[in-house]
Amino acid sequence: MSMLQQIRTGRHPSPPRFVIYGTEGIGKSTTAAQAPKPIFIPTEDGLDQIDCASFPLSTSFADVEAALQSLIHEPHDFETVVIDSLDWLERLVWDALCEQYGVASIEKVDGGYARGYTHALTPWRKVLDGLNVLRNQRGMCVILLAHAKVEKFEDPEQAAYDRYSPRLHKHATALVTEWADGVLFATRKIITKTEDTGFNRERTIASGLGKDGGERILRCVGSPACVAKNRYDLPAELPLSWAALMQAMAGAPPVAPASNPPAPVTA
Repeated sequence: MSMLQQIRTGRHPSPPRFVIYGTEGIGKSTTAAQAPKPIFIPTEDGLDQIDCASFPLSTSFADVEAALQSLIHEPHDFETVVIDSLDWLERLVWDALCEQYGVASIEKVDGGYARGYTHALTPWRKVLDGLNVLRNQRGMCVILLAHAKVEKFEDPEQAAYDRYSPRLHKHATALVTEWADGVLFATRKIITKTEDTGFNRERTIASGLGKDGGERILRCVGSPACVAKNRYDLPAELPLSWAALMQAMAGAPPVAPASNPPAPVTA
């Protein structure tokens, strides 16, 4: 068959690959547990209060690889694979490299000079390759959870500013965000207003907060405030729920959030 005969046209829908990151306790794991038949690969504690299937806690990079290979080669009916979380997985990647090179710190791998962070991309690619197999051959949706950090972004067109990003080394962040179909920032929508306190002074206060400290949302489009993207033409903002995300991907109006949504049980 010639290359011209292999040309594809039109859309070819595949299960999505999401990175969902945010602050502790925002509801990342709870949202992922709402996906179809999820199986968690935990690299940190925190699933005890969530009704979900999970592998034993991974305490080494080899444990993560074994879980992925089990899902690839063994029969099962899971439809979603969740890694919880990427920043703890990164620690396992670094531990494996330190053991391989016989050093105590990722900074000293292969003689230092930041070579360790470059070498870390190899095990990262192994994980992503395994997830691609699950997606392409087993038809599984992929959800990668991560905590958030505030980083200073050096914008060449204006002064540097702070923004939220996944709590990973910049090389890993670049690799994972390029690979993913959607990088979504889970946060709270807080409304502020300025009040005159007299004597030519003002104060800014948060208003409209519910019991949970503000409406929980997903930011789906990047901005100076956060790293985000999607390949599905999602709106800039959605309620933090799997149902709202799927409705938006299907082109339906997103569900309205509850006025006082229940607090998530875990990060």
